[in-house]
Amino acid sequence: MPYKLLIALGAGLVSATVFASATTGPLLVRIVLFLLTPLALFLAGLGIGPLAAAIAGIAGTALVFAAGSSTAALIFAASQALPVVVLAHLASLNRQSPGKTEWYPIGRIVLAAALMAAVFSMLTLFLLGGDVETLRATLRTMLESFIQTELAKIPDAPALDSKEIDEVTSVTLALLPAASAISTMGSLLFNMWLAGRITLASGRLQRPWPDLAAITYPPGTPLMLAAATTAAFLSGLLGLIASGFAGPLFLAYVLMGLAVVHYITRGRPWRPFALWAIYAALFIVNTVASLAVAILGLTESIWPLRKMVQPPSEPPNS
Repeated sequence: MPYKLLIALGAGLVSATVFASATTGPLLVRIVLFLLTPLALFLAGLGIGPLAAAIAGIAGTALVFAAGSSTAALIFAASQALPVVVLAHLASLNRQSPGKTEWYPIGRIVLAAALMAAVFSMLTLFLLGGDVETLRATLRTMLESFIQTELAKIPDAPALDSKEIDEVTSVTLALLPAASAISTMGSLLFNMWLAGRITLASGRLQRPWPDLAAITYPPGTPLMLAAATTAAFLSGLLGLIASGFAGPLFLAYVLMGLAVVHYITRGRPWRPFALWAIYAALFIVNTVASLAVAILGLTESIWPLRKMVQPPSEPPNS
């Protein structure tokens, strides 16, 4: 059996094991494990090729299914295996032009991750219930279970009565589509970046490291964000689905705003202070700071700051 096939099967085994482990243990550990589930798949896809990612994804899905849960296997395939295969395939696409090789743009890969995360969010809504009332009832049951099993372990945790649980359920239902899509997109992109750095360091990365600070999106992307955000104010299931699309598209423009900051501060003596300040603001006052950074990213599509500022030459990965 070729070693590349063995590596792919091993990556699928590792990813499925991490995915299964994310269902047990302390809450924080589960969150970290779920975040890192696609890493092994990305290592196979970026280090060997998209076919290896596909084999790893199929192997991982089969292992989760063999463990006795068809629903978990579907979730693994939809949220981990399929997106990794698609993103690894896009990352490997290239075409020859006179004197150089052109690789698939990173901005379009970010958008692909956003759209796949949105579709997974929509599938999650249908999996939990096909209408708003069913979704509300399902979420309330899940929240009651969480309160009994997890919240009870926290010392001095407040006790919630039935009315308060209903209020928390309503807030959770409103935030769930966007939050789940943003977390899925963030996990995919973080693991793709981490796998890229690892394979680059090992000399196995299948493409040159891109200039992440120079990413661009197709011209119609702001209109997609505007349409999804507007539709998110609709009532019922349609509004929830639109919210699931608006969330990751918003994150895409947060990333664009950060790219602009990284680009225009290159070579400046105050660069470390600016970057530390903006990331600290995102951590401390997340909502306000992320909105400001996203607006900067949207402004770039109308008034391209990076074309107006010519920073000193630096390596693309700096």
